[in-house]
Amino acid sequence: MNLPTFDVDRRPHGPYTFGAALLDALVPAALAYGPDLVAAHDIEIRAAAPHLAARVPRSRGSLADGLPREQRILIPGAGRTLRIANGLAEFVRDHLARTGPLAVAVANLAAADPTDVQLVEVLRRRVPELVITEAEGRPGDGPFSTDYDRFRDEGFHHAMAEAGLAELERLTHDDDPERWWTLLHRTTAALEAIGREPAARELYERARRAATEPGHRATVACSIAMLFVRHHDPVRRDPEEALAWINEAITIASLLPDRRERAFHLGFDLNAKALVEVRRGRLTAALTLVEQAIELADRDLPPDRHPIHRLVLRANRGQLLGVLGRTGEALADYAAAIAADPGYPDYYLDRGTLLHKLGRLDEAVADYESAMRVSPPFPEPYYNRAEVRYTRGDLAGAQADLDYALELDPGFAPGYVNRAGLRAALGDQAGARADVEAGLRLTPREPYLLCVLGQVEQAAGRRAAARAAYDGALALDGGLVAAWAGRGGLSFEEGAPEAAVADLTRALELEERAELLFNRALALRAAGREREARADLERAARLDPDDPDVRRELAR
Repeated sequence: MNLPTFDVDRRPHGPYTFGAALLDALVPAALAYGPDLVAAHDIEIRAAAPHLAARVPRSRGSLADGLPREQRILIPGAGRTLRIANGLAEFVRDHLARTGPLAVAVANLAAADPTDVQLVEVLRRRVPELVITEAEGRPGDGPFSTDYDRFRDEGFHHAMAEAGLAELERLTHDDDPERWWTLLHRTTAALEAIGREPAARELYERARRAATEPGHRATVACSIAMLFVRHHDPVRRDPEEALAWINEAITIASLLPDRRERAFHLGFDLNAKALVEVRRGRLTAALTLVEQAIELADRDLPPDRHPIHRLVLRANRGQLLGVLGRTGEALADYAAAIAADPGYPDYYLDRGTLLHKLGRLDEAVADYESAMRVSPPFPEPYYNRAEVRYTRGDLAGAQADLDYALELDPGFAPGYVNRAGLRAALGDQAGARADVEAGLRLTPREPYLLCVLGQVEQAAGRRAAARAAYDGALALDGGLVAAWAGRGGLSFEEGAPEAAVADLTRALELEERAELLFNRALALRAAGREREARADLERAARLDPDDPDVRRELAR
């Protein structure tokens, strides 16, 4: 089946010009089979084709969906469009599995919005049943789409930045102060999300020159502070400069005359300062600031106002309490945040991570799977579940989760780290090497990848390359147990038992495990240090009484 050529020039219709046209063709046909497939991808379809909303059964949703826009303070991150693209790809894939292959041509792809460019890339990579070819076209020169509410709510940051900057070239503060401020804040937020902090800072300075309203100036000062702690370039981050700006914001906000307005703005700024203090390493001070913001909200905000602000504060306090070891209180805060908005995925991930650390693995998996259920697909919950599956010895399940996480996002560097180690453990040295190479292209200074490279080179008999890889890993992270153990094993292979003992001793100082004790015992025995070797074997037997290798060596 072939569809007509779609003109995907972004100017007339903005984000998902192609996505909406494709959904116009496929959603009615999918609904003819029943509502289930469309309902399973309701978030993605509504985001890409809002005009189809009335025909899309709603199966998921978030607290923000029913709130006035001024209370929707959580702006989606830049990664949300990849979630949407993957969800749409799975909708198309599953629909075409019922109807057969499809071919479509697109014109003006070079002039498409980044959402459509990304969608085409994901469809080509993940849905071979859909053939997308490019046709010639002439892009228009008309005005950009200006559906600012949609851009902001859905996280279409490139469109918001492009159209917002174009309008701010024409609009001044004196023309329409409230529209100007709204447009400026939305445009700067979009610029920050896509890594254009210098352009955002230029607009903030323009705002500081243009206006004197206390609330807006406090917001600008807070936003500049966040630039300094969240900058995409780590070299440009400066928590001390951020502290100066956030203190200015707090000073102004604390003087706002209206109690309710003051409670919201000041609470927002206190929460922002908490992040600054986290970056300065002052976690207890950060916790105090978040608790002050919660107290302000409870005391001075009406119960039906700013529920997202309240749940963000509770979740942030939960994060800090968890890091500080107050896990019971942390779990209570996460439970409150999730109860307030059970359709928001991130807090399930955070609570699942804490539960995993506490050894409550079934509950952790339940939270990871809740995050999968309420959101379009994204790699983190599958990556996290893979760690639990690996812990439980389900190596096939762990690899399946990691495979899917990397299918969703081939740029998800942690996935290569864990899958490389898993493949090495399974004896798939070629696969491990491929993952190491892919991961190092994304994160060249990742010590664990260098450690796995050492294991791969060692298994291939390339001992000099293996030692160089282990040395590189330890130069980056002197606490990496696997690298000390790997280099110790390499020294043992090379007939240098004393060097092996030294490295394995360092590994054991960091983490005592029966396997490491066994390996050091072999090195000690090769060095003629029989009494110490036997002591290691006896200690290994106490840690793992069922290890047959330990029992065999003790019997010698």
